[in-house]
Amino acid sequence: MMWQTVVDIEKPDFSVDYHSQWMLIGSCFAENMGMKLMENRFAVDCNPCGIVYNPESVAQVLERLMDERVVTPDELIWHEGKWMSWGHHGRFSASEREVCLEKMNARIYRGAEQLRRADVLLITFGTSWVYRHLQSGCVVANCHRFPERDFERFCLSVPEIVGLYERLLEQLERINPGVRVLFTVSPIRHWKDGAHGNQLSKSVLLLAIDELVKRRKRVYYFPSYEIVLDELRDYRFYAEDMLHVSGQAVDYIWTRFRDTFLSADALQVMRQVEKINKGLNHRPSDPESETYIAFRRKLEGELEQLGNKYPLLNRER
Repeated sequence: MMWQTVVDIEKPDFSVDYHSQWMLIGSCFAENMGMKLMENRFAVDCNPCGIVYNPESVAQVLERLMDERVVTPDELIWHEGKWMSWGHHGRFSASEREVCLEKMNARIYRGAEQLRRADVLLITFGTSWVYRHLQSGCVVANCHRFPERDFERFCLSVPEIVGLYERLLEQLERINPGVRVLFTVSPIRHWKDGAHGNQLSKSVLLLAIDELVKRRKRVYYFPSYEIVLDELRDYRFYAEDMLHVSGQAVDYIWTRFRDTFLSADALQVMRQVEKINKGLNHRPSDPESETYIAFRRKLEGELEQLGNKYPLLNRER
């Protein structure tokens, strides 16, 4: 007897292996999948400006990367003893302006390079609600704990998102003609909008992505949102806040994601990588023993051999 409804995922017309490169931008779910890819030693860059939730802020990141436009001093704001940017996550903030700029721009240069050579760009939308800073007039990726009265809050429409991304995808095709663009909607609930408001917000995202998939070639959708709602329809798959998904749910979605997009060769290599990682992460009782040193050298040799066969494989410990 089946105890769940399984989401049918159509196999795409491409597959990904260890010769492929990834760029991931968006909400916490992009970070979740990015971490899984990194753990398995794929060539990955994830969120060069930090976590971003809404389509307009994601678009701002993509535009900056495509134009390789650095952050300038006049874009920074001073708040609570730190320099920060409306377009960046708080992890880039710093008490010294030059340090803040260096952190931001180093990631922009790296992200711009990765976007130009990426085989897959994964974009995860979290919400269609956005905040516009009243004084500057810009839509912000992060409110940085400024008072709510400093912002105008509104919901993007389906036509606005579709029009914005049609232009972006055309620009992206010019700088990276071979890239595949994979959209997802984050399964994390934005409960501040209320149950109904959260569903309306997610619906806008789903309708906009569906229209983009219909209109554009090399654009795809992965149903992470539907997997959580249908296959994992139980609060045990949520974290303690009952809003974010649990580690067990992330593992399950990763399995569906992996089986959908990775080639047979990549899955075989990944099993070798998992075995090597497990050995390298082992904490022995005596790390100085000859037995453990020989064991570690053997694993490092296996990793080196894989790296020679797949030059993009991440060999960092």
